[in-house]
Amino acid sequence: MDEYLEITAPAQHKALGHPLRHRILFAIGQQAATISQLAKALDQRKGNIAHHLGVLEQAGMVRIVETRQVRGGTEHYYLRAARRFVLTGAEDRAVAVHAVADELAAAGEVSGFRVRNLRLTAEQAAAVAAAMEEIVDGLEDAGDGAERHSVVVMVFRPGA
Repeated sequence: MDEYLEITAPAQHKALGHPLRHRILFAIGQQAATISQLAKALDQRKGNIAHHLGVLEQAGMVRIVETRQVRGGTEHYYLRAARRFVLTGAEDRAVAVHAVADELAAAGEVSGFRVRNLRLTAEQAAAVAAAMEEIVDGLEDAGDGAERHSVVVMVFRPGA
Protein backbone atom coordinates (compact mmCIF):
# COMPACT_ATOMS: atom_id res chain seq x y z
CA MET A 1 0.00 0.00 0.00
CA ASP A 2 1.31 3.44 -0.92
CA GLU A 3 1.60 6.04 1.83
CA TYR A 4 -0.08 8.87 -0.14
CA LEU A 5 -2.31 9.21 -3.20
CA GLU A 6 -2.96 12.71 -4.50
CA ILE A 7 -6.56 13.10 -5.65
CA THR A 8 -6.45 14.83 -9.03
CA ALA A 9 -8.56 12.90 -11.57
CA PRO A 10 -12.27 13.57 -12.15
CA ALA A 11 -13.00 9.87 -11.45
CA GLN A 12 -11.40 10.25 -8.02
CA HIS A 13 -13.51 13.33 -7.24
CA LYS A 14 -16.62 11.40 -8.27
CA ALA A 15 -15.56 8.43 -6.15
CA LEU A 16 -15.30 10.61 -3.05
CA GLY A 17 -18.76 12.07 -3.66
CA HIS A 18 -20.69 9.29 -1.91
CA PRO A 19 -20.61 8.69 1.87
CA LEU A 20 -20.72 4.88 1.53
CA ARG A 21 -17.48 5.00 -0.45
CA HIS A 22 -15.85 6.79 2.48
CA ARG A 23 -17.07 4.03 4.80
CA ILE A 24 -15.70 1.39 2.42
CA LEU A 25 -12.33 3.15 2.20
CA PHE A 26 -12.15 3.27 5.99
CA ALA A 27 -13.13 -0.41 6.30
CA ILE A 28 -10.34 -1.55 3.96
CA GLY A 29 -7.71 0.89 5.16
CA GLN A 30 -5.88 -1.61 7.35
CA GLN A 31 -7.04 -5.02 6.20
CA ALA A 32 -8.25 -6.40 2.87
CA ALA A 33 -11.86 -7.58 2.64
CA THR A 34 -14.22 -9.25 0.19
CA ILE A 35 -17.52 -7.89 -1.05
CA SER A 36 -19.35 -10.29 1.28
CA GLN A 37 -17.29 -9.23 4.29
CA LEU A 38 -17.86 -5.54 3.53
CA ALA A 39 -21.59 -6.07 2.96
CA LYS A 40 -21.90 -7.69 6.37
CA ALA A 41 -19.69 -5.16 8.18
CA LEU A 42 -21.43 -2.14 6.63
CA ASP A 43 -24.94 -3.62 6.66
CA GLN A 44 -25.36 -3.22 2.90
CA ARG A 45 -26.37 -5.44 -0.01
CA LYS A 46 -23.53 -7.18 -1.87
CA GLY A 47 -24.60 -5.58 -5.16
CA ASN A 48 -24.42 -2.13 -3.60
CA ILE A 49 -20.93 -2.79 -2.22
CA ALA A 50 -19.79 -4.26 -5.56
CA HIS A 51 -20.99 -1.16 -7.42
CA HIS A 52 -19.20 1.26 -5.11
CA LEU A 53 -16.02 -0.85 -5.06
CA GLY A 54 -16.08 -0.74 -8.87
CA VAL A 55 -16.21 3.06 -8.82
CA LEU A 56 -13.35 3.18 -6.31
CA GLU A 57 -11.30 0.65 -8.30
CA GLN A 58 -11.77 2.58 -11.57
CA ALA A 59 -10.58 5.70 -9.77
CA GLY A 60 -7.43 3.87 -8.61
CA MET A 61 -8.36 4.24 -4.96
CA VAL A 62 -8.71 0.52 -4.16
CA ARG A 63 -6.84 -2.51 -5.45
CA ILE A 64 -7.46 -6.22 -5.57
CA VAL A 65 -4.64 -7.66 -3.48
CA GLU A 66 -5.65 -11.32 -3.41
CA THR A 67 -8.01 -13.71 -5.18
CA ARG A 68 -9.29 -17.11 -4.07
CA GLN A 69 -11.36 -19.76 -5.78
CA VAL A 70 -14.51 -20.41 -3.76
CA ARG A 71 -17.28 -22.83 -4.85
CA GLY A 72 -16.65 -22.35 -8.54
CA GLY A 73 -16.27 -18.57 -8.29
CA THR A 74 -13.46 -16.14 -7.66
CA GLU A 75 -13.41 -14.11 -4.47
CA HIS A 76 -11.52 -10.81 -4.60
CA TYR A 77 -9.92 -9.14 -1.58
CA TYR A 78 -9.84 -5.35 -1.81
CA LEU A 79 -7.48 -2.97 -0.04
CA ARG A 80 -7.22 0.80 -0.14
CA ALA A 81 -4.53 1.99 -2.60
CA ALA A 82 -2.94 4.38 -0.09
CA ARG A 83 -2.97 5.01 3.63
CA ARG A 84 -3.78 8.68 3.08
CA PHE A 85 -5.47 10.58 0.30
CA VAL A 86 -4.18 14.09 -0.34
CA LEU A 87 -6.84 16.62 -1.33
CA THR A 88 -5.36 19.84 -2.68
CA GLY A 89 -7.79 21.68 -4.96
CA ALA A 90 -10.89 23.73 -4.17
CA GLU A 91 -13.12 21.03 -5.69
CA ASP A 92 -11.42 18.41 -3.52
CA ARG A 93 -12.07 20.43 -0.39
CA ALA A 94 -15.74 20.89 -1.26
CA VAL A 95 -16.19 17.14 -1.83
CA ALA A 96 -14.39 16.31 1.42
CA VAL A 97 -16.32 18.84 3.50
CA HIS A 98 -19.62 17.62 2.03
CA ALA A 99 -18.75 14.03 2.98
CA VAL A 100 -17.74 15.13 6.48
CA ALA A 101 -21.02 17.07 6.84
CA ASP A 102 -22.98 13.91 5.91
CA GLU A 103 -21.12 11.89 8.54
CA LEU A 104 -21.41 14.67 11.12
CA ALA A 105 -25.19 14.83 10.64
CA ALA A 106 -25.42 11.13 11.49
CA ALA A 107 -22.82 11.19 14.28
CA GLY A 108 -23.83 10.04 17.72
CA GLU A 109 -21.17 11.81 19.73
CA VAL A 110 -19.10 14.84 18.76
CA SER A 111 -16.33 16.21 20.95
CA GLY A 112 -14.05 19.16 20.51
CA PHE A 113 -16.12 20.87 17.81
CA ARG A 114 -15.06 24.50 17.47
CA VAL A 115 -15.52 27.17 14.84
CA ARG A 116 -13.69 30.39 15.48
CA ASN A 117 -13.26 33.43 13.28
CA LEU A 118 -10.38 35.74 14.06
CA ARG A 119 -7.82 37.88 12.32
CA LEU A 120 -4.42 36.23 11.82
CA THR A 121 -1.31 37.10 9.91
CA ALA A 122 -0.30 34.71 7.14
CA GLU A 123 2.51 33.48 9.39
CA GLN A 124 0.15 32.81 12.30
CA ALA A 125 -2.29 30.92 10.05
CA ALA A 126 0.57 28.82 8.64
CA ALA A 127 1.84 28.06 12.16
CA VAL A 128 -1.61 26.96 13.37
CA ALA A 129 -2.10 24.77 10.29
CA ALA A 130 1.35 23.18 10.71
CA ALA A 131 0.71 22.44 14.40
CA MET A 132 -2.64 20.80 13.64
CA GLU A 133 -1.16 18.75 10.79
CA GLU A 134 1.64 17.56 13.07
CA ILE A 135 -0.87 16.38 15.69
CA VAL A 136 -3.11 14.60 13.16
CA ASP A 137 -0.23 13.08 11.18
CA GLY A 138 1.25 11.75 14.43
CA LEU A 139 -1.88 9.81 15.39
CA GLU A 140 -1.66 6.03 15.09
CA ASP A 141 -4.64 3.77 14.44
CA ALA A 142 -5.57 1.92 17.65
CA GLY A 143 -6.69 -1.19 15.77
CA ASP A 144 -9.85 -3.22 15.35
CA GLY A 145 -10.85 -3.12 19.02
CA ALA A 146 -11.16 0.66 19.11
CA GLU A 147 -14.09 2.78 17.94
CA ARG A 148 -13.90 4.71 14.68
CA HIS A 149 -13.38 8.47 15.02
CA SER A 150 -12.97 11.15 12.38
CA VAL A 151 -10.62 14.05 12.94
CA VAL A 152 -11.12 17.15 10.80
CA VAL A 153 -8.83 20.14 11.09
CA MET A 154 -8.48 23.17 8.88
CA VAL A 155 -7.52 26.78 8.77
CA PHE A 156 -9.06 28.74 5.93
CA ARG A 157 -9.61 32.27 4.84
CA PRO A 158 -13.33 32.78 4.08
CA GLY A 159 -14.34 34.51 0.88
CA ALA A 160 -15.40 38.13 0.97
